[in-house]
Amino acid sequence: MTGTGTDSPLRVGLVGYGLAGSVFHAPLIAATEGLVLDTVVTSRPERQEQARAEFPGVRVAASADELWPRADELDLIVIASPNRTHVPLATAALKAGLPVVVDKPVAGTAAEARELAALADERGLLLSVFQNRRWDNDFLTLRALLDAGELGDVWRFESRFERWRPKPKGGWRESGDPAEIGGLLYDLGSHVVDQALVLFGPAVSVYAESDVRRPGAEADDDTFVAITHAGGVRSHLYVSATTAQLGPRFRALGSRAGYVKYGLDPQEAALREGRRPGAGGDGWGREPEELWGRLGSGESPVTGGGRPVPSEPGDYPAYYAAVAAALRGTGGNPVTALEAAAALDVLEAARRSARDGVAVSL
Repeated sequence: MTGTGTDSPLRVGLVGYGLAGSVFHAPLIAATEGLVLDTVVTSRPERQEQARAEFPGVRVAASADELWPRADELDLIVIASPNRTHVPLATAALKAGLPVVVDKPVAGTAAEARELAALADERGLLLSVFQNRRWDNDFLTLRALLDAGELGDVWRFESRFERWRPKPKGGWRESGDPAEIGGLLYDLGSHVVDQALVLFGPAVSVYAESDVRRPGAEADDDTFVAITHAGGVRSHLYVSATTAQLGPRFRALGSRAGYVKYGLDPQEAALREGRRPGAGGDGWGREPEELWGRLGSGESPVTGGGRPVPSEPGDYPAYYAAVAAALRGTGGNPVTALEAAAALDVLEAARRSARDGVAVSL
């Protein structure tokens, strides 16, 4: 490693330059004070050229194996490659003495996630999981409402990542090969389960329904997960590519009031469009007033019930700022592998529940 003095930027090796690497990780790394994108690993010539064009001066490697012999030139490895590669690449990076950020899901099983966490602890290295949806505007807003007691005792929580994609796009994310760890349960499900556990605590029971709806689809594309939390809250979570009419992103119902929020956090769309944090003023992560959620009781928000609640600005840059602070010893790990393992416990239970048609106790 190059050293972590406060005057020296931390040099990052990014493995993978597909959607996750090019749209999410690279721009956020580059926008984070104290981090510099040193090397991008991708075997595809067109993606190598894309990386060079978007980040002049960046080094390019065709394989992650090229990084390990020069581990002393790097301070962090970010793994944004296909799911099946997460565990072997994270293992190799940790054994090379390098801290690691892994995109979700960190592994295919909770046991693998805990093994990685143990290896990181043994080596005294950071292992963090990129659960960026903890910094969505709606999640931050709901968390603030809960902290302020605005909803009273929460009884039920609904969360949806729904899309209308009637034709499969193909690729490893929709592969039916179990080794690929594809399907929506592990893709979008990793987000909604993680958010529910952060908000309402550990799960004690899981029930799920999971289907392959679209002609030609191989992996689950329409899945429902119900969690009973240890504190009594019931979370109903939906992830789907087959939803012709989209429901609310969040619907949280409590003894005092409910909060309903439609629409997605604007940061992903901004990143896909090439916009970057810190550019063009301080409007990053903000959304217009007409998209704010509503808080109230006794009437539907669709008919004007409740009052609009200003959405907190979404803040994906906060994740990498926290990683940089953790590497310098001035902050904690923003998302631990053990937290990710708890979410994988739920995902594995959901898969068993959907297969066997029973609720699974944890």
